[in-house]
Order: sequence, then C-alpha cells, then structure tokens
Amino acid sequence: MLRTAAPPSPVPRVADPDRRRTSASVVLRSVLEHGPVARSTIARLTGLSPAAVTDHCARLTRLGLVREAAAPRRSGGVGRPHLPVDVDVSRLVVGGVHVSVPYTTVALLDPRGRVLTERRLRHEGTEPSRVLARAADALTALLDRVPEARPLGVGFAAGGWVDRQAGTVVEHPLLGWREVPVREVLGAHTGLPVHVDGHARALVDAERLFGRAARGSRSALHLFVGNMVDAAFATHDEVHHGPRSQAGAIAHLPIAGGTEPCPCGRTGCLQVELSERTLCRRAREAGVTDGADPAHLVDAAAAGRPAAVRLLRERARMTGRAVRLLTDVLNPESVVVTEIGVIHRPDCLAALRAELDAERAATVAPTSFPGSVLAVAGGSVALDVLYRDPLGVSPELN
Repeated sequence: MLRTAAPPSPVPRVADPDRRRTSASVVLRSVLEHGPVARSTIARLTGLSPAAVTDHCARLTRLGLVREAAAPRRSGGVGRPHLPVDVDVSRLVVGGVHVSVPYTTVALLDPRGRVLTERRLRHEGTEPSRVLARAADALTALLDRVPEARPLGVGFAAGGWVDRQAGTVVEHPLLGWREVPVREVLGAHTGLPVHVDGHARALVDAERLFGRAARGSRSALHLFVGNMVDAAFATHDEVHHGPRSQAGAIAHLPIAGGTEPCPCGRTGCLQVELSERTLCRRAREAGVTDGADPAHLVDAAAAGRPAAVRLLRERARMTGRAVRLLTDVLNPESVVVTEIGVIHRPDCLAALRAELDAERAATVAPTSFPGSVLAVAGGSVALDVLYRDPLGVSPELN
C-alpha cells in the first residue's frame, strides 16, 4: 500500500470535482499560470476581492499547494513588501499510470505537471489485474525513493473507450480489456484516490494546464496517433466526454487514400491506417528495421535511411488528412498532435501541415511533452481534478 498523509480535520470529498469550479480553483490556476505572482495581481486578474484571495492563499498554503516566494518585491522601494506566491512543488506529488499496448508507464509528477521520475514496465501478459498490480507496486517503489513527498492521488490514462465517471476501461480492443474497474482495483492496491480518463482527453488537459500548444485557446483538438488512434476536443476549458465518456472514438473514420483493410470490413479506417502496428509492419516489409519499435524507425531516418524517411513522412501526411477531416467538423482554434514522426522531425510536421490550408496549418503543433507524453497523460488526470477543486480533491490534505 502506498504512503498516505495522516492529516488533521478532514473535509468531505466533493461528489464530482470534475464538473465544478471553486474560487479556490480560480486562485490556484492563477498562481499556476502567473506565479510567482502578488496576491493583489491575482485579485485583479480573477475579479475576486483581495480578502478572498488572501484567505484562499492561506488555505492553499496550509495544504502545501502554494508557498510564498523567497524574495519579496516592493512597490517603488518603499512601504510594506509584496510577497508573491507560487505553486509549491516541494511537498506534494501525484502518481501517473498510462497503459499502452506494449508496456505500462508509471511516474510521479509535481503539481506543475513536471515528471520527477518514471518507469516503463514491459507487459508480461495483458491480464488487467496483473497489469494494474504491477503498476501499483512500481508506484510504491517510486514513492519509496522520495520519502518526504506526500502523494495526492493517482491518475490513470489509456486509449480506447475509458469511462471517466465510472472509473472503468469499457473497451480496449488491442489489450482485450472490457469493463475493467480500474479505479476500484488501483484504489484497493494503493489506498489513494484514483482518477481515470482516456489519454487523448488527459493530454488536452495537460496542454491546457501546463503546455504551450493550446494554452489560452477557446477550443482545442488533440489527436493521439500511437497503437491506438484517439481524439479529444475541448471548448472554454472543458473537455467534451459525452455519454459514458465515449467521445473521441474515431477508429473507424475513413481517411482519404487509405489502403489498409480493417476488421470492420472496410478499407482505410483511421485506426488500421495510422496505427504504430501498421507502421512497424511496413518498416519490416521495407527492410528498414525489425519493426518492433517505432522509435527504431525514427533512429533509422535520423541516420539517413531514405525508406525510413519516406515511411515517416507518409504517415505524417495521412495524419494531416485525419486532422483535416476532424477540423472540418470541429473548427478548433488550435490543434495538438501526438505522433512520433511529428514530435521528432520538422519535415514530418511540414508534411502534415501540407495537407491543410495555410490558415489551418498555422494552428497545428506537436505535443508540448515530447519526452514524457505518456507519463504526463497519466499524471494529468489527477492534476486536472486537483486544479478544478483543490480544497476537495483529497480529504487527507486538510
């Protein structure tokens, strides 16, 4: 069982922290976005009264979420110094678990969404209870390395159909998972609050909170292209989930120029056309790599192998067609793409953008977390809940 804090005077858990905002949340988000920042500036930015901001900052400080910056600032060098506040990254962490097709990523993140440490666990079979038990054990080991840290909770992300409210993976076809009670199982192993979501939605939240590509946008689309192909759409700081969190299931949308046969009986569905499984198979057929890991194809392209460059650019072009299809329907202000070629190669990003008109191409950017995207996806599920209701996210804090 993971370590939990032993705090005084618990407060009731908010029944549904994901769907409400509090004034404490507004203050904490302002500190996250502008810190170190003076309380008077927070009041001006948020429209809250100075007294309310002071009160919330005091409570957030007691919880270990906010701290006063070390160096005071003075107005004109006279009078009482303004003590700016910032997010406190010294005391609290969240766990992150992301389950992909070949492995599970386990990580610890600080309240600014920065990955402190992570570990990949190659699957030894994909039976859900075994995968989740190994993830919990790995989290325990990571926390044992930082005994001074207090864990707030665990965020879990995966592809496929993930029901955020129920805390279940409803269906992950490549893992063979159906109706897996992730929240219940991980919670029993860790003794911590567990929050569950799909990885595309988690990464929209990560961009909104900690990234560069979509912060400040009134609407954002995220396209995740890995072994699973998923999308997420957010407007006005809210990610769309739909009934049972089924929004973003785009596996069987047709893509122009697609040639891969799909188990559904059609040809050129997004999932089979863009999947890393398809990319690796094509790499094997071209004799570029052994086709076991798409990162090897990126390495081969970096070494100047023409076939590797061609495969990555072609996948990027097809990804651009998927972006065009989705943006024609949703018309977002910004588009974020997580795809291995686009992340690592400017020519692949250019190939993707070439499939779009100039105005739309300018809105497309790769993920803000190229070296740790899966770890960030898991941890951001828990951090999103924290920033929506910092006073109610975990009774153990108060």
